Amino acid sequence: MSSKKTPERQENPNEHGSGFSRRTFLQGVGVGSGAVGSAVLTPQATAAPPSEAVGPGAVPMTLRVNGKTHQVSLEPRVTLLDALRNHLDYTGAKKVCDRATCGACTTIVDGNAVYSCTMLAIEAQGRNIETVESISTDDARMHPVQKYFVENDAQQCGFCTPGFVMACKSFLEKNSNPTREQVEQGLSGNICRCGTYVGVRQAVLDAAREVKGGRRA
Repeated sequence: MSSKKTPERQENPNEHGSGFSRRTFLQGVGVGSGAVGSAVLTPQATAAPPSEAVGPGAVPMTLRVNGKTHQVSLEPRVTLLDALRNHLDYTGAKKVCDRATCGACTTIVDGNAVYSCTMLAIEAQGRNIETVESISTDDARMHPVQKYFVENDAQQCGFCTPGFVMACKSFLEKNSNPTREQVEQGLSGNICRCGTYVGVRQAVLDAAREVKGGRRA
């Protein structure tokens, strides 16, 4: 007969609703300063009640978008991107990085390509704002940039495309006869996660030839 004893089962204190658990840890993390430390020492801590955000009040603004004037009432801290998407229903500009690194939110303000996620709506008052919605959706009247984006397969998922189209349009309005190196440098502020840069750059060069030829301004 074996003299071995069956090892005693280690009791899990959480099985009986007592002791320290992941739930109490997460509750503790949300409490006060030094939250992690106090969560370990006081597992019974509960989450603090949510507080209401307090900020400046809304002020009247006038925004001119794609030739149309809009009267809105927004807090001064609202970005142009949020004003366009959430208050004026211009959703072509995409909210992706929200920190001026990807270019998906590119719009044209007074002829210059800008990251609308870093411009305040109140700064854009009295200025001419263009979004991708200003470009024709009629296949027979496509802007050259649109046309050659299609012909050069310059989009895959398409999420970055509106920002790229506006950046390309602004670039060509300033330089209608660019070199490939100038195109690459001029569009360096826009990122395509699908990697369609070759198609995008060729689309700009093809569009430049058409614009320069006067077939479509």
